[in-house]
Amino acid sequence: MHELPVTEKILDIIVAHAKRNNVQKVVGINLRVGELSDLEDEWIQHYFSYLAKNTVAAEAKLKIERVPVVMSCNSCSHRFQIDVKEMKDIQCPECNEKKCSLVSGKEYYIKDMEVV
Repeated sequence: MHELPVTEKILDIIVAHAKRNNVQKVVGINLRVGELSDLEDEWIQHYFSYLAKNTVAAEAKLKIERVPVVMSCNSCSHRFQIDVKEMKDIQCPECNEKKCSLVSGKEYYIKDMEVV
């Protein structure tokens, strides 16, 4: 249930940002979550709906966009997208190097929010 502290932090950020900008109501929140993140979309929304009661974001809907896993070859710097299921045998499609670094796929952040 690690979605709970993450969701609490998301709500804290949204409420603080809304307050600083005199927002009356938050109606939507767009999140970007990496495919390697083990955060479950339905649990984030469930916790958010519960935690946001009596706040400026009380009825806001979360829109979660999954960010693909992108690797960068340590040898030729070629960037390429991979399927999560292929994480064991990562190899650069350009030079066949096996040493690669993660560029994206584990992140989660608030992209933007819709307000009225």
